[in-house]
Amino acid sequence: MSLMAKQSCRKDKAISPAISTVIITGAMMALIAVALAFASNFLVYRIAESEFNSAQQFMQTIGLQIDDVAWVIGRTETARHSSRYGDIAFENALNYTIYINTTTQVNQVLYTNTTGIICYNMPVSRYSIGNNFFKLIYPSSNNSFLLSGASAPTARIFVVEKLPVKNSSFIRVVIVPTIRMLNLSIGDTDYIRLYLPILLEGESPERYESVTLTGKSLSKIGDSVTGIRIEVSFPMDELGFNNSFFRFPQIVESITLANKTVELYVGGVDVALGVHA
Repeated sequence: MSLMAKQSCRKDKAISPAISTVIITGAMMALIAVALAFASNFLVYRIAESEFNSAQQFMQTIGLQIDDVAWVIGRTETARHSSRYGDIAFENALNYTIYINTTTQVNQVLYTNTTGIICYNMPVSRYSIGNNFFKLIYPSSNNSFLLSGASAPTARIFVVEKLPVKNSSFIRVVIVPTIRMLNLSIGDTDYIRLYLPILLEGESPERYESVTLTGKSLSKIGDSVTGIRIEVSFPMDELGFNNSFFRFPQIVESITLANKTVELYVGGVDVALGVHA
């Protein structure tokens, strides 16, 4: 082998370890970058998951507070929360109409009004369970808008992921006003009492770190009632807030009565987002 060929071979051998080191270092850097990206995305997901679980507890608190303030005029309660990815929204998404039948009239409108719902919205880019996911949180065993008994709630809380609703993609924790029905007798008179909270939109600054509820109240009475029919409709149907979102077993509830007196108590609840009491 000539002297020039030997020198060339030695140069190739000298350069080879340096090239290998550069390649290995580059590969390690690429792997580290991938691992960091995965770790970052996983951390964001876990933070969002933890925040969403906390939001479910927060919304249950709000649901219970609705019952506290709806029947006491001027009573105010505030619940505070902190969030990184989610926020609170108010939507006028339900309309309740209550009809009564009496000994002289049929399908007489006793009351009709639109009520808002409260939504905690988490972008599905941060946390998602799956499209069309639905879970009833409270009460856990009855999905109707008409609930019987003294301990029946006047708000239903559930988790729903339905895409898209209102041209946006969220997994939501939702508070929906429901109707509590009581049967009782006072003296010789039999009563049916209905309790319906109506959520009204209040002040809403840009940053929603609290929900403040303020109570207002009124009542309506129907005598010698032989039947009640309650219908729920959806003013924001075209934006996705329909029964496939709320999952009511039925949107009409009918009750046959025997000449009872019906008392309807409607509690107006002002919902202020981001305004501390």
